Amino acid sequence: MTALESRGRLSPSSLFFVPGSRPELLAKVSRWKPDVTVLDLEDAVPTAGKNLARAAAVAALTETAVPTTLLVRINPPGTAWFDADLTAVAGSPAQGVVLPKYESADALAEVRRRLPSSALVVVGIESARGVADCAALLAEPVDAAYFGAEDYIADLGGRRTPGGLEALYARSQVVLAARLAGVSAIDVAFVGIGDDDGFLADAGAGQAMGYTGKICVHPRQVELSHQVFTPTADEVEHARAVVAAFESGGVVTVDGQMVDEVHVRMARRVLARSETVES
Repeated sequence: MTALESRGRLSPSSLFFVPGSRPELLAKVSRWKPDVTVLDLEDAVPTAGKNLARAAAVAALTETAVPTTLLVRINPPGTAWFDADLTAVAGSPAQGVVLPKYESADALAEVRRRLPSSALVVVGIESARGVADCAALLAEPVDAAYFGAEDYIADLGGRRTPGGLEALYARSQVVLAARLAGVSAIDVAFVGIGDDDGFLADAGAGQAMGYTGKICVHPRQVELSHQVFTPTADEVEHARAVVAAFESGGVVTVDGQMVDEVHVRMARRVLARSETVES
């Protein structure tokens, strides 16, 4: 389902994280069918286990065939593990990295310098500095970006609430900056593992804001994310009707609603998203 979207090279409906300390789970990824799988060496691995997890992850990458785009989330620049993580990924079968806590174009340049030119780089905007500078940061050569609300609120010294109002400003800023930069924006993680209705509501809010996919932290969330971010047959049919009607004669009505140029742009985005999912 990976496809070009403007300048960025990734537009996943699901960005599924597998703990780097549990690389054996890679063998099960084909059951869950995420668009992009991320082997996580950062938040999913405790400090004492970082080096062991890296070695196990690299071994699993070599031994396990994963039928999706496969990335590794390295530890952030400035940590004791960044250099070794980057070296390990550069020599592995992974197709690229996820760079967390992205705050500096210099850090991105270092990652790009040390990886093959074809490598994909997804960046995480998840700090006060990252959100404040996100327009400039995403104008750099990245392939997609995600917003990390948990780390952002922790950086501010705030607290997460069920309504999520405390993250709304940053969530809006990141998707806006991604749009201006021509890269896909991947929405926040929803940590209520057993709350499917909550996940669907949160993903629906992200989709309405312009996000094209969502972080998934549990296999059950992958299908739910695809449900939200994949246009339905009815939506595709309506979009085709809008485009056809407008092209035949300017401002018209479709299903009782006025259609003008802005609605046509929205309809064409639905059709483009549908084609991305099908490819």
